[in-house]
Amino acid sequence: MALLARILKARLSPAPERGPWQPRPTDARLPARARAEDKGVERPEAPRAGGRAEGPRSLAAMPGPRTLANLVELFWKDGFSRIHEIQTETWWLRCSGQRGPCPREPTWGPGRSTETYGADPPGSSPREINQVIADLIKRIYFLKSQAEDGETVTNINDLFFKYSMEGVATILYESRLGCLENSVPQATMDYIEALELMFCTFKTSMYAGAIPRWLRPLIPKPWREFCRSWDGLFKFSQIHVDNKLRDIQCQMDRGERARGGLLTYLFLSQELTREEIYANMTEMLLAGVDTTSFTLSWAVYLLARHPEVQQTLYREIVRNLGERHVPTAADVPKVPLVRALLKETLRLFPVLPGNGRVTQEDLVVGGYLIPRGTQLALCHYATSYEDENFPRAKEFRPERWLRPGNLRRVDNFGSIPFGYGARSCIGRRIAELEIHLLVIQLLQRFEIKISPWTKTVHAKTHGLLMPGEPIHVRFVNRK
Repeated sequence: MALLARILKARLSPAPERGPWQPRPTDARLPARARAEDKGVERPEAPRAGGRAEGPRSLAAMPGPRTLANLVELFWKDGFSRIHEIQTETWWLRCSGQRGPCPREPTWGPGRSTETYGADPPGSSPREINQVIADLIKRIYFLKSQAEDGETVTNINDLFFKYSMEGVATILYESRLGCLENSVPQATMDYIEALELMFCTFKTSMYAGAIPRWLRPLIPKPWREFCRSWDGLFKFSQIHVDNKLRDIQCQMDRGERARGGLLTYLFLSQELTREEIYANMTEMLLAGVDTTSFTLSWAVYLLARHPEVQQTLYREIVRNLGERHVPTAADVPKVPLVRALLKETLRLFPVLPGNGRVTQEDLVVGGYLIPRGTQLALCHYATSYEDENFPRAKEFRPERWLRPGNLRRVDNFGSIPFGYGARSCIGRRIAELEIHLLVIQLLQRFEIKISPWTKTVHAKTHGLLMPGEPIHVRFVNRK
């Protein structure tokens, strides 16, 4: 399973210039040490007194926990739910540099995911997202009316999950799912159940993809559950893709010009087979729901816990956009603190605590020889909490992402939750727009306060970095 769908960038994305430690094509024929010395990355130390030069060290010499310690940590101490914390406790290699021209992402799954090709997809429509936001706000008013105090919405991640699912499906399938209605359609409920199964069985399914075929009959349950959840996700995606493609075909049969968004574009471009469209629609829906809902939950939680930041943000929105102006994508740059809020939220709670790549060539980094085919992980939860990267790193300070005058944003590679470069998250613009537009409209209407039922909420890793406890907040109507 590729948690970040790789679509439409591979073919036309230009390869970056060769960095100082990237090997030349001819380097593959050279011994590892010769390649390292020629690249000038980590040149071997000068000869010692005995006249013997010391070359790069092997991965086996790299300090860190060993296999037995890892097993104890993961299984006995429930390390799977604390992977983000383990990052900050474990030694990791500190280095800098550029990535290779085509780093390969590690993937796992039942074998139905595909690589995709083509041009960048059409952008998402703020109008469509704002329609979903309008439904969400109606839902908030309804839930408030059902609360004893007339203000509290319990477990806001459930609400944001439905918003995220409705929003991304509107863009992917060009149709509404009814997630925010009082009565959710059965097909949508089936998808939600399949998605819950996927995450409930995360610990076992993470290993299911690595189980050899000959061993699966002996321990069938993990693989069977894993495939069953994916079958449910694919079935849901196939139904909605087929419905839209039938509509497009009918338009073409009538001699009309088919107009639409991403799915229409993919169908008309004929860059992908129908099976590939199914696969990518499924992966992008999967990748765009919990990731967005968890981030929204953390952002609202942080705003509720820091009313002074919330008030500053509200004043900026009113000053630059007005109290009831429905924002568009063009309005987002006018409220730079909204963008800073998202970046700071993802720094403190990166929805993916780490980002992995598989090296395509031998590299020497930090004095260690990294052989081709090694999986590397950037533990950006750990780098986000380094004071040398972010002064007062444990504090919630969105303004750290603003330059003087708020004219330009600040870039800091200690926090890259969407990845970077040719293999960065293809859904980043969609997710950012969903979050930016919703935060603006929520603050235009409500003052967000923490519920007395909500204490300090800790993070836990369950595939993604998620709130460890339910978040209950009060949406107080603004005067």
